[in-house]
Amino acid sequence: MNKRNPLRGWQVDRAAIRHVGHELQRPECVLAERDGTVWAADARGGAMRIAPDGNQRLVVPPQSEFLSSADFDARYVQSQGSLPNGMTFLANGDLLIANWGTDAVEVMTREGRLRRLFDRIDGQPLGKANFPLRDSRGRLYLTVTTRMRPWMDSINARAADGYIALFDEQGNARIVADRFEGTNEIRMDANEEWLYVVESNGRRISRLRVQADGSLGRREVYGPSQLDGFPDGFAFDAFGNLWVTLIMADKLVAITPDGEVLTLLDDGDPEATKCLNAHFEARTLTPEIAAAAGGTLAPWLASLTFGGPDLHTVYLGSLRGTTLPSFRSPVAGLPLIHWNERHAA
Repeated sequence: MNKRNPLRGWQVDRAAIRHVGHELQRPECVLAERDGTVWAADARGGAMRIAPDGNQRLVVPPQSEFLSSADFDARYVQSQGSLPNGMTFLANGDLLIANWGTDAVEVMTREGRLRRLFDRIDGQPLGKANFPLRDSRGRLYLTVTTRMRPWMDSINARAADGYIALFDEQGNARIVADRFEGTNEIRMDANEEWLYVVESNGRRISRLRVQADGSLGRREVYGPSQLDGFPDGFAFDAFGNLWVTLIMADKLVAITPDGEVLTLLDDGDPEATKCLNAHFEARTLTPEIAAAAGGTLAPWLASLTFGGPDLHTVYLGSLRGTTLPSFRSPVAGLPLIHWNERHAA
């Protein structure tokens, strides 16, 4: 007899949401450590470290230059300045950063020392570096959303120029899968048998078999062929549900192991979302239409991660919010690969 899915019939209690951090800038990606420390990507060129007691410290390179007065077009459409996007921990605790603004992969220490790992692959500019992932064997993967400029043109074009690269810490990289529509976050299942891929512009989740050498094999769509919005961030819980944020529509949904989609939170503006979807279908989406969409908790919900001692605490990142909405889940998140504190010491 199958166990009952703990998410069935459950929704986020908005009254129970608390906000972590303050005065954040573009906290797109969130990482949670075992001791309760949270790291959020920050548009000032680094990351905000938020301690369990709420104290926060901005970690940026000493000579960091950022666009303090950047408008919407400069920051979100033209992607000007240093814009740390996806992040993961290396084994020694350093942050591996996919920088959306500089189109590069960077490594930043916890003291803010930064070095560029690489910004080209196969002799060509990298493109919009989106999200890095480290597996249990220490292999490093990277998604690149598109090579189009400005990147938002790729939405109407349905450009299938996104790809996944596999690389080592010296920056030697090779493309292991391509022709994705808006490659965004990637995650592995508990056994690391499949690599799951967000295709934001395709409005779907795909997955590929992970081969022994880290290369990727057979590809298939996971769940619905098209979701009701642009998926952005996602994470598995221990039951096997795949939690997914829908950016701009600002919904949080979960794809069950049976492929059913459950809505856990809807913070979007119904009319703005309707307009957004209509223009997406007509391939007439503009930055102005996109800018009008979003909710109030943290506009343009992006990444999500499970944290806390029992992995029952969910943190939501966003592109236009200044805090991290946080709430308790009825089921724990799937444990992620953490850095080796003992090795780092």
